[in-house]
Amino acid sequence: MRVGLTGGVASGKSTVAAALADLGVVLVDADVLAREVVARGSDGLREVVEAFGPEVLTDDGELDRPAVGRLVFGDAERRRALEGIIHPRVRARAAEIEAAAPAGALVVHDIPLLVETGQAGDFDAVVVVDVPVQVQTERMTAHRGMSEEDAAARIAAQADRDARLAVATHVVDNSGDLAALRARVAEVHADLLAASAR
Repeated sequence: MRVGLTGGVASGKSTVAAALADLGVVLVDADVLAREVVARGSDGLREVVEAFGPEVLTDDGELDRPAVGRLVFGDAERRRALEGIIHPRVRARAAEIEAAAPAGALVVHDIPLLVETGQAGDFDAVVVVDVPVQVQTERMTAHRGMSEEDAAARIAAQADRDARLAVATHVVDNSGDLAALRARVAEVHADLLAASAR
């Protein structure tokens, strides 16, 4: 069974992904793959440098993610150019991982931009990790040291909350504590296993 997992920035999606992995799913993490496909020496990194210039590299030749972020957040055209380099490579790697999963496995694709990239229909189920925008903003300013303006720009660069909820087959509310979150993830996991057995 193919499951898409998504949620807005600072929603706690990574925590949910880790909890699902602990429950035994095969996790395909788009963020990890997005780093892999632009690793030092990769074709992806070469193409990013060609598109954005050498100032997107650190002194040791790695991609300077904060520098790229400053260039693309708030500039839709440049963001689409970056996504055009990264997304096809991520999808190809995700397909390889899925193909290697054991028969009957629950395969969860952790995709931050699942809604934005129109992939919701590609999955048997879509799990959305949801929190109010105010909670996202508070988490980014408190835990990531962002200004409220930077946090708002990151949130605005993604699909809005209603668009994510509209594609959800399962919603995980992460505005409570960790125990409540883990309990809800266990419920969703059990539902997905039951559905996959049908």
